[in-house]
Amino acid sequence: MFETAESVASSDGELYLKAFRFMLLARGLDDKMASLYRGGKIHGGVFLGRGQEAVSVALGIALKKGDVFAPLIRDGAGRLAFGEPILDWIRTYLGSALGPMRGRDGNVHRGRPREGLLPMISHLGAMISVVNGTLIGRRFKGVKGMVGAACLGEGGTSTGAFHEALNQAAVEKLPLVLVVTNNQYAYSTPTERQFACRNLADKAIGYGVAAHTVDGTDLEACLKVIGHAVDQARAGHGPQLVVANLLRLCGHGEHDDASYVDPKLKKGPVGRDCLKVAEEHLLQQGWADAVAIETMTQEKTRKIEDAVAIVQREASPDPYKEIWCALSCRHLSEGFDNI
Repeated sequence: MFETAESVASSDGELYLKAFRFMLLARGLDDKMASLYRGGKIHGGVFLGRGQEAVSVALGIALKKGDVFAPLIRDGAGRLAFGEPILDWIRTYLGSALGPMRGRDGNVHRGRPREGLLPMISHLGAMISVVNGTLIGRRFKGVKGMVGAACLGEGGTSTGAFHEALNQAAVEKLPLVLVVTNNQYAYSTPTERQFACRNLADKAIGYGVAAHTVDGTDLEACLKVIGHAVDQARAGHGPQLVVANLLRLCGHGEHDDASYVDPKLKKGPVGRDCLKVAEEHLLQQGWADAVAIETMTQEKTRKIEDAVAIVQREASPDPYKEIWCALSCRHLSEGFDNI
């Protein structure tokens, strides 16, 4: 049966609307975490994904069960699209003992490895080799048709970990999708002080890796380009590098006022807010109206507030009762039979 133009448009609209919902929820969760941080309820840093939700959600939504995903500190939308529960997000930030990391780890170092969501080690390229290792391990077991996705900022492409891991992925022809978000600043270092090449996608050529670029403020473009890269990797065409250009619409963390950001960038094309762009596109295409968007916004707020209320009643780890060994090697700990 052939798809008609109408059915394709309907399918595109459904995917777009689904992605928009995750973006809206991620932005709301970020705003709530920022508020809790300012109120002294969160220990450690809070790093927001404001302005990067379109890129993140496009990757998370393109992945399937059985794939491996290594998100970074600004990939809340992608995490949600990949299946991370809201409670995991909030429990880790608030240090609940019921969270996936049992309240033991930094609030951005969360995940569920058995379900393919890898906890972040570092945002400086270290996770690419972890994904490579997972893909090679799956290959040894005869697993086929899976994809491993890793995220990176443009600053991370200057690290040795990036070069070594990308080279390894190319040599082994791994189904790796590496999404580099060029948000114009590595903390406060502008791109002209980070690399000399015209486009970060050019770095892929020397490794024999397929490269793609996309406007990171445009959800429709992100869904198409990143979705295509995932499909290519899954079809056996080797690692894919996607470079998304946008502007981080906040400081490096909530402790940073971003006063170093060039005002011209804020007014330029990369300074567009992807969430507002997506909302305008929904209205223009007739995939949602103002009433529907307001309803989604209210549902998002209620869902977040309900989840926060639940977690705030949960206990943090008791230092006198916890067995402080790595969860993955608990069975090796002394006195395991009594745990």
